[in-house]
Amino acid sequence: MKRTIVVTGAASGMGRATAEALASAGHRVIGVDLRNAEVVADLATPAGREAMVAQVTALAPDGVDSVIAVAGVSPPVPPPTVVAVNFFGAVATLELLRPLLLRSPAPCAVAVISTAALMDYDQALVDACLARDEAGALALAEGMPLMGNTYASSKNGLAQWLRKAAVSAEWGGSGILLNGVAPGSVLTAMTEQFFATEEGREMMAKVTPISLPGRFHADPAEVAEVIAFLATPAGRYLVGQIIYVDGGTEAIFRPDVI
Repeated sequence: MKRTIVVTGAASGMGRATAEALASAGHRVIGVDLRNAEVVADLATPAGREAMVAQVTALAPDGVDSVIAVAGVSPPVPPPTVVAVNFFGAVATLELLRPLLLRSPAPCAVAVISTAALMDYDQALVDACLARDEAGALALAEGMPLMGNTYASSKNGLAQWLRKAAVSAEWGGSGILLNGVAPGSVLTAMTEQFFATEEGREMMAKVTPISLPGRFHADPAEVAEVIAFLATPAGRYLVGQIIYVDGGTEAIFRPDVI
């Protein structure tokens, strides 16, 4: 059945690939991004998030069937913005659009995490995110190095939030399937800077090792296939799962965790 699906970060990368895959399958896609989307909004700010909700509601007053929080940024974007978009923007997208999801007979929600969530992260920053202390979290991020662990911290916090929220009364208890996808190395505008140099490629191979021969990264469309699956009732018994689409990275890092 045709679904109405909101996709943030829809103008590029995995968000664009996901939007295109869903549209090709006949679904109505409401894209959200800073530009070149049906809804133009800045998810780094509370005002931008509220503007996103108002615009989506105007476009889909009868509700939406799926919400996919793809929008994310990484260094060299300033650390506070990384945290504001990746954690607070993603969580706000899902929570603020939840009332529209409740109007669907088969609601689904998906958040894009990252294998970076498994790497070194700052516990104080993650705690501030989970406490929903945005001002405090951004202040902590302000004092961190540009290429520090704010990205890993923001994605770790999002993963923890998702796991707990998915089985809560507000989500699973209300019939909304909330799951996540954790990509590993994916060639997008956000990561192409790393693949452009030998040093960058060596760094990516270290932080996102891949077990598949001859593979160095995924194409956004490969990740979009899994995201699109979770955005439909096809996975109607999946709740609170984070699916690693990473060429084996997560299994390499922690083979004993099941």
